[in-house]
Amino acid sequence: MVEMDLVETAASILKKAAENGIKFYLPVDAVVADRMDSKANIKIVPTQEIPSDWMALDIGPATVLLYSEALYDAKTIIWNGPLGVFEIDAFSRGTIAIVRSVADSHALSIVGGGDTDVAVHKSGEAERISYISTGGGAFLALMEGKTLPAVAALDT
Repeated sequence: MVEMDLVETAASILKKAAENGIKFYLPVDAVVADRMDSKANIKIVPTQEIPSDWMALDIGPATVLLYSEALYDAKTIIWNGPLGVFEIDAFSRGTIAIVRSVADSHALSIVGGGDTDVAVHKSGEAERISYISTGGGAFLALMEGKTLPAVAALDT
């Protein structure tokens, strides 16, 4: 699925990362299904081969390996949002594997968002994450440097 109104934004981010020598990782494979259901037909395919009438519902094992290797030497990890429909076991493996990679790292690990919080706790690795915020949008706004409305209210 592509959000056409954000294609230019995505291209701009990729260009800026390249100009600054920043590695930018995108999924190379996905767990796909004909419907979002635990009894769905499921297969793993390269991202460029996702059937048009199927849904990508988790990252695949090659992407887990790619991301885990990228996280290995990280000094700081900031993560917001699960990588799949982790509430359904068949589509949770990518997210859970990345939680474990983050927990196994020696990085300062900051995780944001209610769903990510649930995934981290589901994995049993919450104690090995440096900081967990349940605020998804607020977490991202704070990371952008914006003043949160509740904090601004305290200044009055």
